[in-house]
Amino acid sequence: MSEERSLNFIEEIVEADIAAGKNDGRVLTRFPPEPNGYLHIGHAKSICLNFGLAKKYNGKTNLRFDDTNPAKEEVEYVDSIKEDVKWLGFEWAEELYASDYFDQLYDLAVELIKQGLAYVDDSTAEEIAIQKGTPTEPGVANQYRSRSVEENLQLFADMKAGKYPDGAKVLRAKLDLASTNMHLRDPLMYRIKHTHHHRTGDAWCIYPMYDFAHGQSDAIEHITHSICTVEFIPHRPLYEWFIEKLNLFPSKQYEFARLNLNYTVMSKRKLLQLVEEGHVDGWDDPRMPTISGLRRRGYTPASIREFCERIGVAKRENMIDVGLLEFCIREDLNKTAWRRMAVLDPVKLVIDNYPEGKTETFHGENNPEVEGGDGSREFPFGRELWIERDDFMEEPTKKYFRLGIGLMVRLKNAYIIKGESIVKDADGNITEIHCSYIPESKSGNDTSGINVKGTIHWVSADHAKSAEVRLYDRLFQVEDPSSEDGDFKEYINPNSLHVLPTVYIEPDLANAKVGTPVQFMRKGYFTLDKNSTPDNLVFNRTVTLKDGWVKKG
Repeated sequence: MSEERSLNFIEEIVEADIAAGKNDGRVLTRFPPEPNGYLHIGHAKSICLNFGLAKKYNGKTNLRFDDTNPAKEEVEYVDSIKEDVKWLGFEWAEELYASDYFDQLYDLAVELIKQGLAYVDDSTAEEIAIQKGTPTEPGVANQYRSRSVEENLQLFADMKAGKYPDGAKVLRAKLDLASTNMHLRDPLMYRIKHTHHHRTGDAWCIYPMYDFAHGQSDAIEHITHSICTVEFIPHRPLYEWFIEKLNLFPSKQYEFARLNLNYTVMSKRKLLQLVEEGHVDGWDDPRMPTISGLRRRGYTPASIREFCERIGVAKRENMIDVGLLEFCIREDLNKTAWRRMAVLDPVKLVIDNYPEGKTETFHGENNPEVEGGDGSREFPFGRELWIERDDFMEEPTKKYFRLGIGLMVRLKNAYIIKGESIVKDADGNITEIHCSYIPESKSGNDTSGINVKGTIHWVSADHAKSAEVRLYDRLFQVEDPSSEDGDFKEYINPNSLHVLPTVYIEPDLANAKVGTPVQFMRKGYFTLDKNSTPDNLVFNRTVTLKDGWVKKG
């Protein structure tokens, strides 16, 4: 954004810390994704915040994977996360993993046991849940809470040695079973999982819980500003309790409102359901709110960064209109995307008075928004063309300024034509439109003196390439599918994908590259799909030229 903006509340905190000489003026943030799914637009907000703070205040950001639950983690997710962060335009100082600290975390847990602040509990998960009480009733101690330090040390060592099956025992911190904060009622620190880990293999069969690994990893790395979303506010006292009791670097946690975007879902669990149940074509389906899905759809890093800048950083959650995200990509692509002609719903146009076999070459600007037009390209013109079916009306209305019998319109960068007649099939569908052209009306050298109000796009039938075009719309029919009654998948938009198998494009588009945006004139912004081949071009619509959702709704 070009205009100056005020500091957000986290920037105010950072500047106050620097002014006070806290942490020697050093700023070190971290982005701590769990490698159990692909990143989505909500993570993009966190990425922009953490890396943006470090960049603004000459600091650094670590990329630290919270790989403490091997049952749900895969190398595929690690690789996709790294690709997404880099694609957004950021570089991390160090690539780290919670598993880097498994030995240290184990030693810290032993230290808490020695202080009498942790114990091994044989209760089942159901029993522990009951013993913890309710928000209005205090929890109750069980017989395992009074185990001696020596017994707990031995049991914990036996857990590590693999002597017990999954779920047989857990290690819990000993805090306050009567606390009004349920997270402080003797939270779990370790559980037994005989599961292969994607980095440590089978070296461990006990794994730390997030609430224990998170804060200690921050402290080990000397993170100065540990930034989380607001649902972690009740976790902060535990985060600070562990750091205090273990006398670690006092990393400080700050919380901001996560991103909620309408007409989609942000839960990794729900996104995984969409993928596994085949409602979408993988994590990078262009309808998904994942960063990889947005990239495949044609969104640019600049547009997503701008979106995150515009929504800002606040403490209170709210629902952001996806229209703002679409506005940001339109603004970006309007300045960068080359213009090309593509006919999505083609009907044949025959110019009766144009010489058969003749081909002319015309020129058009690549982008008129760029001073000088950003160069130009050539495209062929002949007697037979493809035009959009809705650019002709058999019985035109009063304010219809495109082609009709007796009506004139300009062909973009070419000639003025006049509708003369039509040909229909047995079902009454128009199969050909016949017209005449005005030879003196050539664009750039028009001496005809004729003024027309409409201009339509076209492609030469003899030279056009064909392609498949995928028109994407919002994935859900309702603003907040997670808040509706019943299964959220009941609200999937059945029209979120419309495939046009045969679209005619100007020849230059056969050279399109994946990731390079293009505007199909009058139709929207598109990008070549990653699965395209030279023999099967596939274009995904990134966004329409205008926001028609409200009017359509």
